[in-house]
Amino acid sequence: MGDVRPVVHGTPYQRALSDLRARVVPLSDVSWSEADPERIRILREFGAHSLLLAPMSLRGTVLGLLSLYRCGDAEAFTEEDIPVAAAMASRTALGIDNARRYVHEFTVASTLQRRLLPQLPEDQPAVETHHLLLPGRASGSWYDTISLPGARTALVIGEVSERGLQASTTMGQLRTVVHALAALDLEPDELLARLYDTVARLARERAQLPASDPLHREALAATCAYAVYDPFTETCAMASAGHPAPLVVDPDGTTGVADLPIGPPLGSTTQEPVAAATFPLRQGSVLALGSGALSEHLAPPSGALRQVLAHPDRPLRELCDEAAYALPDSAELHGSVLLLARTRTMPAERYAAWELPYDTSAPATARRLTSRRLADWNLDDDTGEATELIVSEMVTNAVRYGRPPVNLRLILDRGLTCEIRDGSTTAPHMKYAGAVDEGGRGLFIVSQLATVWGTRYAPGGKTVWSEQTLPPDEA
Repeated sequence: MGDVRPVVHGTPYQRALSDLRARVVPLSDVSWSEADPERIRILREFGAHSLLLAPMSLRGTVLGLLSLYRCGDAEAFTEEDIPVAAAMASRTALGIDNARRYVHEFTVASTLQRRLLPQLPEDQPAVETHHLLLPGRASGSWYDTISLPGARTALVIGEVSERGLQASTTMGQLRTVVHALAALDLEPDELLARLYDTVARLARERAQLPASDPLHREALAATCAYAVYDPFTETCAMASAGHPAPLVVDPDGTTGVADLPIGPPLGSTTQEPVAAATFPLRQGSVLALGSGALSEHLAPPSGALRQVLAHPDRPLRELCDEAAYALPDSAELHGSVLLLARTRTMPAERYAAWELPYDTSAPATARRLTSRRLADWNLDDDTGEATELIVSEMVTNAVRYGRPPVNLRLILDRGLTCEIRDGSTTAPHMKYAGAVDEGGRGLFIVSQLATVWGTRYAPGGKTVWSEQTLPPDEA
């Protein structure tokens, strides 16, 4: 057992693999002993006197060779034994081929899933993250961390009910959609509402497949939870579409499941609105989001994961390792994901905020305040001039078309962010002014000077923001 030997030329083994025909070979008078003397020695040692060979092949491809021996007083093989041996070899070849195909599909699905997940955690200004992906069969669990304007961070976790390649495909579709919707700076409940619409459209496309397609009969079902952490208010806004609520670990080690209303899963025919919840996350807190299979280890006070995470002062990498050691090796946990996020606050020297007068002096005041702060941050003249012009245009629009109060906030983290908040919910629109037009160029100028800009809404007003990528020597 465990012996690996070559198939030597000039032996019955080589002939059976060449013509793919089963044969009975007497071993009493061997004419090929010189071709493979070591094998002959072993056969004589065991007293083998009859050999039945049946090649294992499928669709013309050789997968192996079945060699049956009779020793001692056993009757020798006859031609009547060949059909039975050939049937055994055929069944075995089919099983080997199915296993090879399954392993190939499993490898492709697992590789695709890993490529669709974040390869390296992106450095976030106010959140430290780490994840645990349990080994096992290719599953539909996925996670993400997305940088949002205003030094905020979105944490996403989801799960697709399918398995294999189809699960990886659906997971990639949902992750792409969430990224696109997050770029619109939507509130968690509004983002999930649009995700419901997207999944419903994908389900309709699946239902239109030919009846012979296996996906035609397979429902599209998934879950997703989307959370946004704001380091300035130290709060987390979150909404869930059928996904379990996360575990919140306070800096002192106190643990509790977040009070989060759970909406229907994605793909459900239930048309209930998804409500978002906002809860505090003090500096040093840990938010643990896990796949559905991990709920019984996260939610109960005696759960294995809850006991491990009750020490939030430890590095997140160590917590993930300890969580992997504490979980049982059960099939339902294979492929599960645990996403950990430790919250931080923005350092006071990395941002500045002011309330501006609601009159025509506001743009000049904003430029003056911005110039002083950029000088403190040692940003060069080019960046300073562009930022002052961006702030001036956005403040002018806020005073002209918005409502008081008008607030200005500058944030320096990966780039330079300018935020103008006012009490109006009227959305600004970029116009392409003509050569003789006296206005309509403000947001166009902002779009040319900033890397990206946008608008987000909140109770009592809106925030127009812009982000500038800083040169490497200033970042």
